[in-house]
Amino acid sequence: MAPRVLVSDELSETAVQIFRDRGVEVDYMPKLGKDKDALAAIIDQYDGLAIRSATKVTDKLLAAATNLKVVGRAGIGVDNVDIPAASKKGVIVMNTPFGNSITTAEHAIAMMFAVARQLPEANASTQAGKWEKSRFMGVELFNKTLGVIGAGNIGGIVCNRAVGLHMKVVAYDPFLSDERAKTLGVTKVELDELLHRADFITLHVPLTDKTRNILSAENLAKTKKGVRIINCARGGLVDEAALAVALKSGHVAGAALDVFEVEPATESPLFNLPNVVCTPHLGASTTEAQENVALQVAEQMSDYLLTGAVSNALNMPNVTAEEAAVMGPWIKLASHLGAFIGQMTEEPIKAINILYDGTVAGMNLAALNSAVIAGVLKTQNPDVNLVSAPIVAKDKGIQVSTTRQDKTGTFDAYIKVTMVTEKRERSVAGTCFSDGKPRFIQIKGINIDAEIGEHMLYTTNDDVPGIIGLLGMTMSKNNVNIANFTLGREGIGKQAIAILYLDQVIDPKVLETLESTGMFQSVKALQFDVA
Repeated sequence: MAPRVLVSDELSETAVQIFRDRGVEVDYMPKLGKDKDALAAIIDQYDGLAIRSATKVTDKLLAAATNLKVVGRAGIGVDNVDIPAASKKGVIVMNTPFGNSITTAEHAIAMMFAVARQLPEANASTQAGKWEKSRFMGVELFNKTLGVIGAGNIGGIVCNRAVGLHMKVVAYDPFLSDERAKTLGVTKVELDELLHRADFITLHVPLTDKTRNILSAENLAKTKKGVRIINCARGGLVDEAALAVALKSGHVAGAALDVFEVEPATESPLFNLPNVVCTPHLGASTTEAQENVALQVAEQMSDYLLTGAVSNALNMPNVTAEEAAVMGPWIKLASHLGAFIGQMTEEPIKAINILYDGTVAGMNLAALNSAVIAGVLKTQNPDVNLVSAPIVAKDKGIQVSTTRQDKTGTFDAYIKVTMVTEKRERSVAGTCFSDGKPRFIQIKGINIDAEIGEHMLYTTNDDVPGIIGLLGMTMSKNNVNIANFTLGREGIGKQAIAILYLDQVIDPKVLETLESTGMFQSVKALQFDVA
C-alpha cells in the first residue's frame, strides 16, 4: 500500500507532482492548515504531513495523528511544530534549511544597504514631491567592519558577500572552527569584541534560551556609537524596547528588521522611527526560494516514506538512501538485540552499553543506537520507535554509551549489547550474514549460532543429559512444532543455554510445565518482529 501525504499549506504544483511521480499518494488541501479542527479530524489517514507556517502541529494534533510518520516543513523555521511532542509520538520532523539560504542572506545584505543609505525614507520623501537631498546623508559599506553573529549556513553566505563588498568581517559563533573562519575570510572573535568593533551587526542564529535577547540593553550599550543593527533571523534575538531607546538616543544610528518578537507585527516600539527599516518577514520570500524549499521537502518526505532515508531531520539522525539500503539488516539486528535484552528483564534499567566491532563500527551509529534502545523499550511501551526511543530512555534516566573497535574476532562485524540493572548485567551479541539475515552469536558470554524467529523459547540450565529430550518431549506433548534448535554451553558440566525457534506462540502453561521440572534456571518465551 502506497504511503499517503497531506499537504495542508500552499505548496507549488511541481512539488505536489513530485510526490505523485515517486509513488506517494497526496491530497492537496492548502487551506486546511488554518482550520485546526478539520485538520485533526482527518490527520489519522496520513503517513506524512507537508506544511509551511500556517499549519500548527501541536500535541493535540499529534495525538490524533495515529498513523503519522513524518512532518515536512517547507522552510527553515519550525516554530509551528511541537518537536518534543512529535519526538515522543515517534514522528520525524524535517525542515529545508538550505533551500532559502541565499535568499535570506541577500535580504540581510539588502537591508544593510537600505539602512546605510536610508533608502525607504528617501524614497517616501521624493515620491511626496520633496527634494531633501541634504537630509539623507548615508554611509559607505566599503572598509566598514561587519559583525556577524552566527556564521553557519546563512551567516556564512553573508560573510562571503560582505568580503566581496570589501568590508572587514568579524564573526562570533561558538561552533566556528579556525579553518572555516579562514576559508570565509573572516576574523573569529568573542561576542564582546564583536560588539566593540562592529560598524554593522547582523544576526544569523536560531532563537534558543542562550540566544534570546543576545542584543539586550546591556549588550547594546557595549556597541560602538553609531552602529547599525540588522536582524533577518528570528524575532526575540534583539530586545526591541531597548533597541528603540538606543535609536532615540543616537547610540545606535539605524536598524533594519525583517523579524519581530510577535508576528504578525502590528505594533512595535521600533515603528515610525526615522532611522529604522522594517519588512514583514520577507527573508525567504523570493520565487526561487519558495520553489526550492517546496521541491526539497517533497523529495525528503518521499525518500523517507519509500526508502527510509532521513535528511534534514530535527529529531532523528540523518540516514542517506545508500546507508538505509546497507544498514537495513543491521538496524533490524540492533532492534532484535534490544528486544532480547528488554524481554529478559523486569528490573529498572540503569544503562545500555553498545559495542560495535568491525565494519559496522563505520556505519551511522546514531541510527543503530536508536534501534537498540527502541528494541529494549518496546517490551514496556509498544509505541516506542526509532525517533522516540532516545527521548524515552533519557526521560527514564537510562545512560546509553557507545564503543567502536576494529575487527577482533571471527566475524567481519558484530554488535554486542549489555544491559545494566541494579542487580545484574546481561549481554547479547549478533551479526548479519551475507544473506542479510541477523543472527545471535553470543548470549551471556556463551557462543551460539541462532536464527531469529517470530516465536522463540530461551532456557538456561546446567549442562546435564536429558535437557534436549525434555524440551522436545514437552513441545511434542503440547503440539508445539520446533522449526530450529540451537544449543550453547560454557563447557562440560557448566552452564548451558537452549534456543528453540517455534512455529507458534507458546501457551504459558507450557512454560510452567518446564519450570516445574526443576531442570532450568530460567525459561522465557520471546517474541520478535521479523516482518
